[in-house]
Amino acid sequence: MSWFEAVILGLVQGLTEFLPVSSTAHVRIVSAIAGWNDPGSAFTAVTQLGTESAVLIYFRKDIGRIISTWCRSLVKPELRGNLDARMGWYVIIGTIPIGILGLAFKDQITTAARDLRLIAAALIVIGIVLLVADRVGARRRTVKDLSVRDGLIFGLAQSCALLPGVSRSGATISAGLFMNYTREAALRYSFLLAVPAVLISGLFEALKIGDDKTSAWGPTITATLIAFVVGYAVIAWLLRYVANNSFLPFVIYRIGLGVVLIVLLSVGTLTPR
Repeated sequence: MSWFEAVILGLVQGLTEFLPVSSTAHVRIVSAIAGWNDPGSAFTAVTQLGTESAVLIYFRKDIGRIISTWCRSLVKPELRGNLDARMGWYVIIGTIPIGILGLAFKDQITTAARDLRLIAAALIVIGIVLLVADRVGARRRTVKDLSVRDGLIFGLAQSCALLPGVSRSGATISAGLFMNYTREAALRYSFLLAVPAVLISGLFEALKIGDDKTSAWGPTITATLIAFVVGYAVIAWLLRYVANNSFLPFVIYRIGLGVVLIVLLSVGTLTPR
């Protein structure tokens, strides 16, 4: 991987990680269109540490309060009904599905799942799911209404993002909207829920960086730093956007990109793998 590729893919990662459009799919698609080698799942996972660092800093007060209250609630029963203490458990519970499925299907995720035909299908299907969820959801519940059941459902939705093209935020936001959460509540919980899964995955996959010529440490670190800076700006913008706007533009974009990808594959401009 060249330094130029690292800069471009870092920008792509930062711009798309938090939008419901799938950053993994975009990194894969941009690489294919540019004629570059697939940077691989290890590169994607490590660059996501950059965007997740943006989450940690942006929500540092919320995350610090949740961790502190959760830890103290282990020895102080009176704190166990506190929202922050409960939120700690909901994030843990919601992380279990992606952990189990990620380990069970790790070989398929890093190989067959990166097929551009599957990515195109996922872009279109989840785009339609997000459209329906945004239309039918009552959007009246907030993070205060979270429960163990809801946390598990959010977690199952997040695990769908193991397939490139689904989008972690797209899947969890859709699940939240179907459960009648507000757009902002679903998005905020999506950010928090992603923290442990992305950190664990990124640190684990970091061991593979440097094993081949497509993912050297220098370019990977560069891409990660760029993803962090761009991702931080995207978080601030997206939270303001969802307060008063629908997800329709993202739905149109997902479906349009999926159709274009299918056409490029059909005419032979791109190869599936």
